[in-house]
Amino acid sequence: MIVVLRPNVTEDQIGNVVRMVEQLDYRAHIIRGVERTVVACVGEERGEHQLEHLEALAYVERVLPVLRSFKLAAREVRPEGSRINVGGVEIGGRRLTVIAGPCAVESREQVEAAADGVRCAGAHLLRGGAYKPRTSPYAFQGMEAEGLGLLEAAGKRVRLPIVTEIMDPHDIDLFVEHADMLQVGARNAQNFSLLRRLGRIKKPVLLKRGMSTRLEEFLMAAEYILSEGNPNVVLCERGIRTFETATRNTLDLNAVPLLKEWTHLPVIVDPSHGTGIWSLVTPMALAAVAAGADGLLIEVHPNPQAARSDGPQQLKPERFAELMKSVAAVAGAVGRTL
Repeated sequence: MIVVLRPNVTEDQIGNVVRMVEQLDYRAHIIRGVERTVVACVGEERGEHQLEHLEALAYVERVLPVLRSFKLAAREVRPEGSRINVGGVEIGGRRLTVIAGPCAVESREQVEAAADGVRCAGAHLLRGGAYKPRTSPYAFQGMEAEGLGLLEAAGKRVRLPIVTEIMDPHDIDLFVEHADMLQVGARNAQNFSLLRRLGRIKKPVLLKRGMSTRLEEFLMAAEYILSEGNPNVVLCERGIRTFETATRNTLDLNAVPLLKEWTHLPVIVDPSHGTGIWSLVTPMALAAVAAGADGLLIEVHPNPQAARSDGPQQLKPERFAELMKSVAAVAGAVGRTL
């Protein structure tokens, strides 16, 4: 259930609603919108009718049921959509956000060259993998803490917030100190212990869809983070595993408009992992923008042929610059800006 409060409600009145909700053994989550404040009530569904009497309060506009299994992620909680601040960059709203950088941090020279390229082309955030989840234990696993430091330094030099993947809950304190946004990769999309821990911090989380995760399961994964108190979640469609082998994954662009109907959380698209082929990244990025995505995640490497991971899907900086020009044109056509 969500309790929608009237405009100009006071902090004392909000606090009174929270106390009444908690007395009924529900957890209250205060969500402040542009025009309305709502209190989302999460708990066992038995006895939800007990909350309906809150409509008798003069400062309560209405009490609404949330019929979906995901409660805090549901569109009804914030119909206007959420906007997530990442180091001063907003994800959500009219402006598209582009996150770009190499699949993995490989050296100081490599990550700095990538950072320069994506910054000059107009990217808003710098991404790079320091800890790499790989299918083979013999593949490059990343530079770990050293790589995280190199990524942080490169981001500060070009004045871009950084996004990097976390795999182990025990590393959260390290990542909170050095990164602006923590990415949960496809392989950890339903690692519930990690998701719960990320819910207890306030750092923004970029949650990628699992390779075989249905959309409802995807939103329930986000619910784990939201239910622990962290409202700063951005969803990422990165392709799913199907019978097709011509591309690395099947980029499910159906998910973008459907997620925008179901949830208030921003939705971005990763056409690099979604296709695995650099020549397909730009057309699928444009399609994602046309479908309503709030942003893009693009892999960029100064020398993809020499990349230690995922070279075939990474763009050279000059190709990324061309992509950005095309994205700006499509964004304007669908009422967005870059």
